[in-house]
Amino acid sequence: MGKLGVVIRREYLERVRSRWFAFATILGPLFFGGVSIGQIVLASHAAVSADASHIIVIDATGTGLGKRIVDNLGAGVSMDTSKATLEAVPRDQLDSAEARALTDVMHAKYEGYLVLDAATLAGTAAVYNGRNASALQDIDHVRDVVRDAVLTERLVSAGLDPAQIRSLTKVPLQLHTERVTEHGLGGTGMSGALFGYMVAILLYITIVVYGQSIVRGVSDEKASRVSEVVVASAPPDTLLAGKILGVGGVAITQQLIWVFASAAIVFFRAPILRALGASETANIPLPGSISVAGGIELVLIFLLGFFFYAALFAAIGATVESQEDAQQASLPVTMLLVLSVMFVGPVFLAPTSMLSRVVSWIPFSAPIMMPLRLSLIQVPLIEIIGTIAGLAIANLIAIWFAARVYRVGILMYGKRRSFGEIIRWVRIS
Repeated sequence: MGKLGVVIRREYLERVRSRWFAFATILGPLFFGGVSIGQIVLASHAAVSADASHIIVIDATGTGLGKRIVDNLGAGVSMDTSKATLEAVPRDQLDSAEARALTDVMHAKYEGYLVLDAATLAGTAAVYNGRNASALQDIDHVRDVVRDAVLTERLVSAGLDPAQIRSLTKVPLQLHTERVTEHGLGGTGMSGALFGYMVAILLYITIVVYGQSIVRGVSDEKASRVSEVVVASAPPDTLLAGKILGVGGVAITQQLIWVFASAAIVFFRAPILRALGASETANIPLPGSISVAGGIELVLIFLLGFFFYAALFAAIGATVESQEDAQQASLPVTMLLVLSVMFVGPVFLAPTSMLSRVVSWIPFSAPIMMPLRLSLIQVPLIEIIGTIAGLAIANLIAIWFAARVYRVGILMYGKRRSFGEIIRWVRIS
């Protein structure tokens, strides 16, 4: 244990004392906090642009639909005025009217043109072509105006008064959601979703960054022949364990600093938002309280996942002699992590689906997927236990494999490494 402690201490202090560790540790909370607060500030100042109303409305419906749309396009835009032009045409002249409108838009006289026809009256489709077709907020505004105008036109045709229609159909309903756990209410649904997404991405970044750090550390020691001196004073298995545990300690240290710094940003969010001119009511959505058991589950799954990937990265580092080879050799393990991140979207949208359950059980994706599900829903205890047990078994296999590769590979020079050669190392060690 004495030699193991020396190796752990060396690996830990060597990385913690580096300038890059201090830089990343400080930059991480500032970056993520800045992104979160920046989104709130931008959203609070965002409005539909005046371009949304600077369009040509071509009405081939033979009704007053086009006029209703023109009258309402200015509502909610940043300039609070409508510069829309109405062109009512017979259906047989619709193509020529579209051609003229296209020419005007191409010459920047208007931002776009909206086509209303029988399909629009039926409530199925309308056509908008414009220079701002990629401005999602503007397009949403145009769609909402068209939808409301079609609804009003139908109700007016049914004999209802327009003023009565507006009072009956204007329902600015907001749905407030909150998770329910075995302890009661557990925070808003949106806050839990954002927290889960941030946890998944943070775990991914940590495993990739510190996994690559292990690869570089092992390959550098091997290339500089430092490993020969170190192996003479400690067994290869002790070196492998010390490197993994030391780098893992660095990762945990950085995570703890990030957690406390993030908590400080959240605590002082109101004066920060006020100083930036954002509404204090548009606060950062906060997750509900995390139970002690939930916190232990997150930490345990993260540690098991980190050690699983760290062992694989250490084995890779022992098989190469240069940084160029290390990047190529570590690609298969890195691709396992990338494949895991590809499931974040489906799990985020449907955390109770069979796909979400399966990817939270598989060892290479469980370190990211299970914490994400734990943040989104109440995961059955049997699934959590199964994931932890699966990760523990995967760790034993990965460490067994990495130790045997490390014993031979750390002192092997100048020989081409193939998969068959690595398997031979495992058999003979």
